[in-house]
Amino acid sequence: MTMLAFLRSKYCEAREIIDEIRRTHPGDVPAPRPDGYEPIPDAPDLSSPEHTSHGVAEIEALASVWSTKTLYTGYVLVFIIFFINSLQQQTTGSLSPYVYSEFTDHSLIAMTNVLTSIIGGVSKLPIAKLIDILGRPEGFAAMVALCTLGLVLMAACRNVETYVAAQIIYWVGYNGMDYVLHVFMSDTTELVNRAFVYGIASFPYVITTFIGPAAAQVLYEHNALYTGFGIFALLTPVVTAPLLCLLWRTRTKARSAGIIQPKPRSHSRLRTIIHYAVEFDPIGMLLITAGFVLILLPLTLATSGTNLWSPSLLARWMAPDLIAMIVLGVLCVVGFVCWERSGAPVCFVPYSRLRDPTLLGAFLLACAMFMSFYCWDLYFSSYLQVVFNTSIRDTGYIYNIYSIGSCMISIPVGILIRHLGRFKTPALVAIPLFILGTFLMIPFRSPTSHISAVIACEILKALAGGTLVICQEIAGLATGSHETIAVSFALVGLGAKIGCAVGAAVSGMIWTSTVPVYIERYLPDSKKRLAGELYGSMAKVLEFAPGTEEREAVVAAYGVAQKRMLVVGLAVLPVAVGGIAMWRDIRLKGDHRGS
Repeated sequence: MTMLAFLRSKYCEAREIIDEIRRTHPGDVPAPRPDGYEPIPDAPDLSSPEHTSHGVAEIEALASVWSTKTLYTGYVLVFIIFFINSLQQQTTGSLSPYVYSEFTDHSLIAMTNVLTSIIGGVSKLPIAKLIDILGRPEGFAAMVALCTLGLVLMAACRNVETYVAAQIIYWVGYNGMDYVLHVFMSDTTELVNRAFVYGIASFPYVITTFIGPAAAQVLYEHNALYTGFGIFALLTPVVTAPLLCLLWRTRTKARSAGIIQPKPRSHSRLRTIIHYAVEFDPIGMLLITAGFVLILLPLTLATSGTNLWSPSLLARWMAPDLIAMIVLGVLCVVGFVCWERSGAPVCFVPYSRLRDPTLLGAFLLACAMFMSFYCWDLYFSSYLQVVFNTSIRDTGYIYNIYSIGSCMISIPVGILIRHLGRFKTPALVAIPLFILGTFLMIPFRSPTSHISAVIACEILKALAGGTLVICQEIAGLATGSHETIAVSFALVGLGAKIGCAVGAAVSGMIWTSTVPVYIERYLPDSKKRLAGELYGSMAKVLEFAPGTEEREAVVAAYGVAQKRMLVVGLAVLPVAVGGIAMWRDIRLKGDHRGS
């Protein structure tokens, strides 16, 4: 009886704590007006849930007292971090195909990208909650640690299993760093200026696109394949430390001045546990994470079957375990929506955001764009080196035309959006050009085409794609409050990562069911025994000079696979058009939301 009484008392105490939290977190915020305009109050609503999230309240207080010099210093440090991160991505990305080839698992590129996209995309939602509750510096420090750990493991690995695990850890950290920095910029800018600031932040990619591949070429030629990963494992914590020190030092000064109040202390351990359990909404987090993982993981399993030489994919997809996972994933997503609407004391994602057509449209556009892109992008660098016989450096330059163009166009697009005060119009102009660029790739990206035609299509897609990325990011943030910045950005990022995962899976399915079969078909009978080795290692293919029977067989097989990838990439783009059509034509001028 004593134990029952103790349990009853703790249950009553827990109910009282939850009821108190419900009272301090009012119901879901109303949806914006149909015309997209939402008046901005002169003072913050102290009853809003955003003032119960410590991380949001803290960054608001910091932003209100930062001097212009401190803010500019913060932006310079952010720019330096973006520069090093982009240089790191360009260098290690150019080396990655050779790492897989060293393990004779060139086809694992697609499977690894699916895994990193799933985990990296889903992880943004818990990261959003983490930085809202605990603070931006804590979240950024955790992401730096993960990114560094991944690079260390890549530098030290000597088998493909360790390398794949390291890639997953690295991309969670890398995407998390990029995400927290974008949230930081959103915290400190007005919505109408945000597109321009995002454009400035992406500009380092223009510079590092030329430096990274050249550095990778030098490392590869000097048999220092893993040294590149080690160099960036040292650089990453060094370049991020000044920004962390600035944030922590500014916060300490603000606390000393009484601008930031210390975190409220709970009266008991039980109250502390329940408080953070309710704030993090573990049920909602578990449902949405499990839902997307269960839906997307079968894509990985379907592309990594043991019988890769079979052109039939139906047997893989009809496996009972894959079907069960997809059904359970859909049920988890439905359960998440129901829980957020009626069950959660504190919503993981405010329900008004889940039914906002502009945010959903941005989600669909991101998903469709990145799915289309990754349908053909994963093996593009391999395709250039094998078909057009380009060097690592030149391959990197051509491969990164999309990055260069999209980053260069983002700054003038940001200025245009600031001038127009709207973001839907540029997107409506860009989407037909994006579709045209993808369509032209089908005839122009073939083994018989000239390399200049490939470059022209890349430029056209880059200009349109860069415009759409900026517009979709602004669309995701345009209808929410400061409290929902992190979650809204995470949802758009999740859409992009879902698109990456699906596109990578489609690319992997086409690659594994096309390339080995056609290599064997095009090889002369006396050399068919080389088919497996040529399929598994790009380095082995490059040992044969252009024009040889072995090289030409692989070139023809790559051409068939690339065409199929582009057709699928074109087929999904109507979804992107539908996503843009869902947006409200929101007026940004005079809107200080999230500033």
